[in-house]
Amino acid sequence: MLLRQPFSILWDEKRRESMAKQYWRPGNLVYPVPVVMVSCQKGEERPNIITAAWCGTTCSSPAMLYVSIRPDRYSHHIIKESGEFVVNLVTEELAFATDFCGVRSGRDTDKFKEMKLTPLASKYVSCPGIAESPVNLECRVTQILPLGSHDMFLAEVVGVTADEAYMDENGRFDLNSAGLVAYSHGEYFKLGKKVGKFGYSVQKKKKEKGKKQAAEEKRGAAGKKAEIKKSVRENRDGRPGKAPAAGKGKKKEKSRRVF
Repeated sequence: MLLRQPFSILWDEKRRESMAKQYWRPGNLVYPVPVVMVSCQKGEERPNIITAAWCGTTCSSPAMLYVSIRPDRYSHHIIKESGEFVVNLVTEELAFATDFCGVRSGRDTDKFKEMKLTPLASKYVSCPGIAESPVNLECRVTQILPLGSHDMFLAEVVGVTADEAYMDENGRFDLNSAGLVAYSHGEYFKLGKKVGKFGYSVQKKKKEKGKKQAAEEKRGAAGKKAEIKKSVRENRDGRPGKAPAAGKGKKKEKSRRVF
């Protein structure tokens, strides 16, 4: 007896047969990735901004992240010597400034001034964040890992600043409404349509009420209403189940002649 394969398996096999694949040399094609502006400062020197796409979460508790920077970049030695930096999330309005800060060197350019960005005083580190960014993550370097073309700066998040403009009516921070930007293979993209949420693949669906169930609930509600009316009548009349007849609620007093 032949076992029938599920349609999805057969469809996948047909699709694999029709797909043409190419083998490339090793390379990073993990896209899209977040693009951020990393602000830093050494001593009393002017603060600088470097754009980084190699940035992400490494640990939840304690909160840690990484940013990978080429050793020949101007910001590399600033962060290495100061041991601090601020990760600033990027919105659609900041996309132009983000690209500018990624292609111009801070050695001869004041990027805050050129892009009309506002330095935001940090609480736990000495370098400023960017006030126009919806979220600023103050970071302290814990380890530097030389990997090859880039050095990875592992850092602990020691403070977070969030823009109150993105707080909803329930006091929840709605970051997805900020118009965040991602980087994919040399291009910037604004995040778009929501396609799901964490855990939705195993979430139990709410059952729709059928006609039979709705009718039963209606009858049950009607029965409860009748019971309430009956109870009210009993309390009012003192006799179970009967309401007093109209005009018979009070005894008539016998008339007496007065001489």
